[in-house]
Amino acid sequence: MTDFFAPPAFKPAEALVQLKRQLREGKGLAERGDGFDLKGQAVIHLEATATTIEAQLAKRPARSPEWTKHSLKNSADVRKFVDTVKAQLTRWSADE
Repeated sequence: MTDFFAPPAFKPAEALVQLKRQLREGKGLAERGDGFDLKGQAVIHLEATATTIEAQLAKRPARSPEWTKHSLKNSADVRKFVDTVKAQLTRWSADE
């Protein structure tokens, strides 16, 4: 018997496309290869594996940033990561 209320299987490659689309909408972010830059400095790096999206978010923009790692295993994790990025962008713009 199948579980009628089970969420759909997480498909990292498809979720990565949607995640990148959401991040492009972020103020000041520019997509560069596997990640995003803010004013020419790498602040996000993304990689899809077979079961997850491995994301790295800079603690602050820098030439050699210190990264925080996030393992996105489902749609809720992706939404939480997008919210984290938005909050981080707000903090960075307030610091300027």
